[in-house]
Amino acid sequence: MAKKTECTLPYRRIVAKFGTSLLTAGTSKLNHDKMSDLVNQLARLHEQGAEVVVVTSGAIAAGREKLGLTKKIKGIPYKQVLASVGQSRLMNLYERLFDRHGVTVAQALLTKADLRDRHGYLNTRNTLLALLEMGVICIVNENDVVAVDEIEEAQFGDNDNLSAMVANLIDADLLLILTDIDGLYTADPNKDPDARLIPLVEKIDARIEGLVSGSTSGLGTGGMVTKIEAAKMATDCGITVVIANGRQPDVLQRLAAGESVGTRFLPVTAQLDSRERWILSGLRTRGTVVVDTGAALALRRYKRSLLAAGIQQVEGNFRRGDIVNIQDTQGVRLGCGITNYDAEELLQIKGIHSEEIVSRLGHDYGSEVVHRNNLVML
Repeated sequence: MAKKTECTLPYRRIVAKFGTSLLTAGTSKLNHDKMSDLVNQLARLHEQGAEVVVVTSGAIAAGREKLGLTKKIKGIPYKQVLASVGQSRLMNLYERLFDRHGVTVAQALLTKADLRDRHGYLNTRNTLLALLEMGVICIVNENDVVAVDEIEEAQFGDNDNLSAMVANLIDADLLLILTDIDGLYTADPNKDPDARLIPLVEKIDARIEGLVSGSTSGLGTGGMVTKIEAAKMATDCGITVVIANGRQPDVLQRLAAGESVGTRFLPVTAQLDSRERWILSGLRTRGTVVVDTGAALALRRYKRSLLAAGIQQVEGNFRRGDIVNIQDTQGVRLGCGITNYDAEELLQIKGIHSEEIVSRLGHDYGSEVVHRNNLVML
């Protein structure tokens, strides 16, 4: 086991996500010089005592280069072939680059299906935490070979959301999403000369989400939309997020030291425990419950459980034990929790008092639709 060094940085546990456009330096194949630069920076963070996990794209680009393909091939099976060919080449390159610094690396290929189940979530978490404890830098990628659109909700969809999920898994302090743009702008900087970089976002609301609606980028599957989705997931779990240009000199070092680079998103809640993070992760979210003003107040201010009387609308097809989002009548997400009733049952009991549930359904699973112990508020 590598000897642990006391961390001298303001952030101890860091997840760094590298997009395809960054790793290829805007070309159609992996740029070894750029990857070497990023690994050099990660090795320095490791020497300073930081615990680092890397979420990487680039397997498909590596596969395309190996097969000598110059054009993009559409269709999931072809992408799986490219990922299958390229994944080992990508990992081999990372291993050779980290070997120069005497740093041991590991690989983890994940899908949503691996983490949707609570036991799978905990097993993955325990493995990643054990690797960190041993001083190993884990290289994480989505398992593109088995994660396909036809398998319901099996994909993270992009490595931006995967990076937020990994940050959630390991209780990270900082998530760095590095790409080929400087951060979040007030408008598309490629189209609007008056577009300004937003250095700080205290809360991701409808206005922030509206700034990136429909934006895309380059070779990767994730544009700014998915980066904001990832930032929202992570900040909801108490993690600081930065979206920045990975081509800037020593960007990882500067960000880990707290320097203002790119766009920083502040956490909207204190650090949560593992179970609360799993509930908020969205991995098992199956629907939405809309509550009235009185219920919203009871949940937020008085820390009560959610009762049927306060429910106005039920959306989705969920079952007892699934996780549902809870939002107010204005569409603001208040939190989420594990429901004691399925969607059909809630449609029958919404708006009624708890003592009427048995007469309406012929049974009951308790007076609470979502018990306070199974509820996480934002």
